[in-house]
Amino acid sequence: MKAILVLLFLLVAPLATANDVRRFEGEVMGTTWSVNAVLPAEADPARIRAGIQAEVDRVDLQMSTWKPASDLSRFNSAPAGTWQVLPVEFYDVLSYALQLASSSGGAYDPTVGPLVNLWGFGPERHSHEAPTPEAIATARARVGWQHVQLDPKNHRALQPGGVYVDLSSVAKGFSVDQVARWLDAQGIDAYLVEVGGELRGRGRKPDGTPWHVGIERPGAAAGAVDDVDQVERIVSLRDRAIATSGDYRHFFESGGKVFSHHIDPRTGYPVAHKIASVSIIAADCMHADSLGTTMTVLGPDAGMAYAKTHGIAVLFVLYGEHGFEERMSPAFAAALKS
Repeated sequence: MKAILVLLFLLVAPLATANDVRRFEGEVMGTTWSVNAVLPAEADPARIRAGIQAEVDRVDLQMSTWKPASDLSRFNSAPAGTWQVLPVEFYDVLSYALQLASSSGGAYDPTVGPLVNLWGFGPERHSHEAPTPEAIATARARVGWQHVQLDPKNHRALQPGGVYVDLSSVAKGFSVDQVARWLDAQGIDAYLVEVGGELRGRGRKPDGTPWHVGIERPGAAAGAVDDVDQVERIVSLRDRAIATSGDYRHFFESGGKVFSHHIDPRTGYPVAHKIASVSIIAADCMHADSLGTTMTVLGPDAGMAYAKTHGIAVLFVLYGEHGFEERMSPAFAAALKS
């Protein structure tokens, strides 16, 4: 559901010249990835970069709606009534997404794809204009996480017909976690992984300090967060992840109205409340990514209630009468201190 993320910018400029920290970069999912890592002496940087790229590419080939040959596209186009065997990672992400959909009362729904496409934010691009109520009703008839059945024993999912799963609100976060797991397996225990602005850190830099990231202030000029006044909050990532999403760079206007790229699966319309951005701190990036979308759709009041019930660390930045206003959950306040 998240076609674009508000970037979380790395406050790690000195790393570019540090002798014992290596930076790797690449492209995937229509965006970029980067890794800052403290490598063992015997590590081969070329092999490490290739391994990272292979991990993010594997997630993309499984879960992209933009690739006709992906496993997700294969499921979406499968005949009605057929069971589709899914790769283990894809199955696990879909299973988690369905659980979150149930827990959130459908505010998060991986089957929202028909609505995302209808509003012009998916791979079926068209000129941005508000669809008719009739078109929205038709698309909504295809949306509903309850329609997807899973077969855990055989890692299969049932395509009941017309279901179009969109995992863009979780795939980038999952790819961050995949890279982190791969780095762990290589014996690398200090790193900061980023894909499309979503981050996960482990360990510490060689000077003993944690990895610091800045949450971009809504409305900041792209790339301007080198200025301190363009940063909303600074967070230390010690064995945890963060994801931020917002609407101030990805929206369109039609008929004198502004429409967000966050679609509420329960109504078929873009969310209309006063959220500028949402940041989530979690143990892993899959949860941080998807919960950011969930909080955005729920809105600041219902979202905060959900966050308090489930112990979610969330920071809402809202459009207020006199500028931006912050609301943070107790778990987020605690995370800032840890």
